[in-house]
Amino acid sequence: MELTVYLAGQIHDDWRNDVKAQAKEKKLPLQFVGPQENHERSDNIGEAIMGEQPDKLYRDDAASSINNFRTQVLLHKSDAVIALFGENYKQWNTAMDASAAIQLRKPLILVRPKSLIHPLKELSNQADVTVETIDQALDVLSYIYE
Repeated sequence: MELTVYLAGQIHDDWRNDVKAQAKEKKLPLQFVGPQENHERSDNIGEAIMGEQPDKLYRDDAASSINNFRTQVLLHKSDAVIALFGENYKQWNTAMDASAAIQLRKPLILVRPKSLIHPLKELSNQADVTVETIDQALDVLSYIYE
């Protein structure tokens, strides 16, 4: 049985590659989907599809609509969600994706460091499982196959 896992979180570094490599190492039958990882493409998709916008507000709004559409389609098709909160970036998109997963009743594994226990306490309480590392998140998924 192969599961599709949505990887929610910031797109500024290659943490998703770490997840994929660790999953492959553990021989987990997982397929991964997530947000557009090319930041420039994500920011420019509205104008790429709908044409030049009158100002930054409309540009961001157009891109947000299309990125949200992508997220909704991929979340609906996912069997589970891993939402990674790190310490280096603002995590608004991660919080939004995790909240959408909760709303859709998708099984959610929240990954957050100890330093974010307090600011994420309500979201953590709504997640199915909260862990501190990617490795722990993959161990949770691995347990499905035992």
